[in-house]
Amino acid sequence: MVGFNNLVDYGSNYSFVQHTLSMDTVFAGNTLKSRAILNPLVWNVAYGLIIFAELLTGVLLMVGTICLMKNLNNSIKFIHAKNWIYLGCSVGIFLWFFGFIVIGGEWFCMWQSEQWNGIEAAFRFVVLIMLTITITAIPESSKEKP
Repeated sequence: MVGFNNLVDYGSNYSFVQHTLSMDTVFAGNTLKSRAILNPLVWNVAYGLIIFAELLTGVLLMVGTICLMKNLNNSIKFIHAKNWIYLGCSVGIFLWFFGFIVIGGEWFCMWQSEQWNGIEAAFRFVVLIMLTITITAIPESSKEKP
């Protein structure tokens, strides 16, 4: 849904990427502003990569969910279908943890912006993804080996 929403309403979160990368709302006098990217082409490429990762996460998790549901009665196929969930969660962790929290939050000092701070939202995504990985990794029976 996040990727779809960003495609349908491109401008709203494009502004978020623009302000984060340009570092125009960080603390005044921040000496790290030399990291700012002021090129609209780079903003669009970065936003395109974000949307791609969001869509890829959603598709992989959807495929995983369908495969899990299709194979509820076949334990071997069910266990193998979990790999789709792990792959989708991995892309999501890469995007929301490394992309938003590490790169956006720390490298571009997004945490300093009152208006364009997406760290809390990214943290919620990361927590939900980690919960999904944890639940998926629980063995279904004593026959399954980790």
